[in-house]
Amino acid sequence: MTTSSVLAGLDRVRGWQEEFYRDLHAHPELSHQERRTAQRVTQRLRHAGYELHEGIGGTGVVGVLSNGTGPTVLLRADMDALPVREDTGLPYASTVTAADAEGDQVPVAHACGHDVHVSCLLGAAQLLADDRDAWHGTVVALFQPAEETGDGARGMLDDGLAERIPTPDVALAQHVLPAPAGHVGTLAGPVLSAADSMRITVHGRGAHGSMPQAAVDPVVLASMIVIRLQTIVSREIPPGQTAVLTVGSLRAGRKSNVIPDRAVLELNVRTYSDTTRDGILEAIRRIVTAECQASGCPRDPEFELFDRFPLTSNDPDVTARVAGAFGEFFGDRAGPLEQQTASEDFSDIPTALGVPYTYWGIGGIDAKTYQRAQEAGRVSQDIPVNHSPGFAPVIQPTLDTGTQALLAAALAWLAR
Repeated sequence: MTTSSVLAGLDRVRGWQEEFYRDLHAHPELSHQERRTAQRVTQRLRHAGYELHEGIGGTGVVGVLSNGTGPTVLLRADMDALPVREDTGLPYASTVTAADAEGDQVPVAHACGHDVHVSCLLGAAQLLADDRDAWHGTVVALFQPAEETGDGARGMLDDGLAERIPTPDVALAQHVLPAPAGHVGTLAGPVLSAADSMRITVHGRGAHGSMPQAAVDPVVLASMIVIRLQTIVSREIPPGQTAVLTVGSLRAGRKSNVIPDRAVLELNVRTYSDTTRDGILEAIRRIVTAECQASGCPRDPEFELFDRFPLTSNDPDVTARVAGAFGEFFGDRAGPLEQQTASEDFSDIPTALGVPYTYWGIGGIDAKTYQRAQEAGRVSQDIPVNHSPGFAPVIQPTLDTGTQALLAAALAWLAR
C-alpha cells in the first residue's frame, strides 16, 4: 500500500469536507470560545471511529486511532478565529459578533485560515480511518483552541494532555499562507519567530499645559523612548540576524491643555533565537529605565510581558523526511518555505512531550490571481494576507492540498 492508495478516497470526503469548511467559516469563534467548533469536530471524529478526549484545556479535542503496532504520529490543527470584520464578499462570509475577553462586542472572522486547518485534518483523519490496511501505528488528531492568544497549547498541556494520549514519535502541523494554492513548502530550523508583547508604564508628574516647568512630561518621555527603541535592531543586533521591534500603541493624556502623569506603551518583538530574544528584551528595559532617569521620573517604569509565543524551529531530520514525501507526491508543487515573522504556539506541545516536529506551509490564493499580481509587482498590494479582512483561501485546491500534505507527512512514518 502507498500514500496514493489512501488518497484514492479523497473524492469520498471532498463533498462533506467542503461543506464543513463553509459552515465553519460562517460560524467562527474567538479564542477559548470554540464550543460549537469542538462539538462539530467531535461528531466527525466519532463517526470515523476515533477514541475521543474532549474539553482538554477548555475546548480542545483529541481523537486517537490505534491500528496495530508502529509509530505514533500527532497531527495538529488550531480552531480559533479573530476579532476581525470579514470583507470578502463570499456567500458564506461571517457576520458573527461575540463578546471578547474584556466583554466588548466585536466582529469575528476566520481571517487566519484555521477553518482550513480543521477541515483538512478531519479529512485526513477520515481517510486514515477508511484505509487501515495501508498503514500501522497510532494517529493522534489534536484540535487546539486559542492559538491566537498564545496560551491554547499550554492550556491543553496544563490540563493533562500528556497523560491522556500515547506519547508521539513525531508531531506535525501546517498553516495556510498567502501563496499559490496547490503548493506546499518546508524549511528546516527556525521557521516561525518567537514573539513577545510588552506593556510599559512610565510615570511622570502631571501639570497644567501652560506650566510645563512643574511637570515631568510623560508624552515627551514616551516619544523619546519610541525613537531610541528603533536603534536596538539597527545598532545592537548583528546584520545577519533577523529581528523586529514594533511599538504598536502609545497612550497618554485626554486633554490638550493637561500634561498627564503617565504614559503606556505597548510593543511587540519577533526573534529567531533565545540569545537575540533575551538581548532585545534586556535592551528595552535598559533604554526605558535610562530615559526615565534622564527625565527625572518620580517612579521607576513598570514592565509587563504578555502574549508570548515560542520559537518554532523545525527538526532537520523530520523536515527532510517530510520534504522527501512532499517531493515524491507533489512534484514541482513542493518547494522551500521562506522564514516567516508570524508566530505560533504549536511547538509548546512537542517541546513539552519531548518529541521532534516540523511545521510547513500550504498556499491558499488562487494560482492565476497570484501570478497576475506577481507579474504586475503588486503581490503586497493585491493579495490579502492572514489577519486581514479580505483573507479567505480558495476552497480548492487548498483543502485537497492540505489534506494530502497531512497524509503524505503522516504516512512517511505510518505506511506499511
